[in-house]
Formats: sequence, C-alpha cells, structure tokens
Amino acid sequence: MSLVPARISPLVPAASAAAFLALLCLVLGDWGPLHRADEALSAQFRAYGTASPRAVAAIRVVTDLMGTVAYLTVGLAATVLLAAGGRRRPAGLTAAVTAAVPVLWTVMHGVLHRPRPADGFVDIDSNGFPSGHTAHAAAAALLAGLLLWPRLGRPGRALLVALGALLAVGIGLTRVALLAHWPSDVLGGWLLSLAVVPALALAFRRGAPPRVSDPTPGPRSRPAPDCAGRASPGSGSRAS
Repeated sequence: MSLVPARISPLVPAASAAAFLALLCLVLGDWGPLHRADEALSAQFRAYGTASPRAVAAIRVVTDLMGTVAYLTVGLAATVLLAAGGRRRPAGLTAAVTAAVPVLWTVMHGVLHRPRPADGFVDIDSNGFPSGHTAHAAAAALLAGLLLWPRLGRPGRALLVALGALLAVGIGLTRVALLAHWPSDVLGGWLLSLAVVPALALAFRRGAPPRVSDPTPGPRSRPAPDCAGRASPGSGSRAS
C-alpha cells in the first residue's frame, strides 16, 4: 500500500498558478474578448435551460454533489478513515486539500468583484470568480488520482482518469448551464485546484521515506570453491 501520493512535476502547479493569475487579470480588467465569449456561451445555455426545465431540475441535483457542505463532509470522512488505517501522510494531504480549496475561493469571493450572470436558474447573490463547486470537483478528482495512482495498473488508471475528468468537467458544466457562473469562473475553478492540489502533494512527498518492497528470497548462495573447506598445505592430520 502506497504511503505517499503519486509523483508529479513541479511544473504542473507552477504553470497552473501562472495561468490562474493571468485569467484573474483578464477578469478584473474586463477584457473584451473574454467578456464576449462568456456572454455568448451563457446565452446558449440560457436558451437550452429555458426550453428544458426538466433538464435544469436534474442539473440542480447533480451540481449539489460538490457543494461546500458535501465536499467538506466527504473530505473529513476520508481524512478520518485514512488516519484510522495508519496512513498519516495521505490523511494529512486529504485534510489540507479539504481545507485549503474552499478557504481560497471563499477569500477571493470576498475580495474580488465579479458579478454572476443575471437572472440565472439558481438564485445566488455573491461574487462569482472562481467557481467553488468546480474547484471542489477538480480538487476531489486530483486528490483521488494522486492517492490511488500508485496502487493501480494501466486499466485502473485509465478508468480513474476518465472518472476524474467526468466529475471535474461535468460539475463545471452544471454551473454554466444553471447560469450560476460565467465560463471563465469555471475555468478559474479548474486552474485553482490544478495549482493548489499538486503543490500540496509535492509538500507532503518531501522528506517521505522511500517505499520498501517485500524482499523476495532467492536461492542460497554456495560458498566459493576457493574459500570453502579447502585445507591449507600441511594442515591435515599426520600419522605418528
């Protein structure tokens, strides 16, 4: 059983943090092309939701899977289970991710001024950048991937990537479909988790003892013929 998260390049959190900061600057500067793209995509989802109220009702149920209460509850339960099983390093990483991601986007919601789309299918009166639901989903998918990757074979890893992408992308799309966020808010949620979770994983890997595999007993070595049982000249018994 792996005691540390999977290896990951430091370039991943660094590049994600740089991309997040660049997107943040464009959002705060109300960059024209980004604003127009947000409005165009949101208009398409508005038209679909207006024509499909049942779909909107189903999407509301799905999106709640990564609400703050659900995310914190699952993260706390996973932390307790890992700690009870003696896996202190994964438990610590799980606790750190569970706490850090919602704290960061909550602080940004309190500091930044980014109104959500008007007249959405959900009633939320707060700033919108980045999307908290999306950040939760991406963080959960990344954390599961980092912890389970060393224990899985190739088919299991492929399934893990597919399920993780489905969760992160699917929850992000629900936020846009409900007009709870602009598409750039959702992109910000993905980038936030891509910066935070791998960075925390690297911190928890640092100083970790190397994994020790179970030794496989091999054939008994035979003594070298020049060293075993050869009597030195004149050491044998002589008849008196």
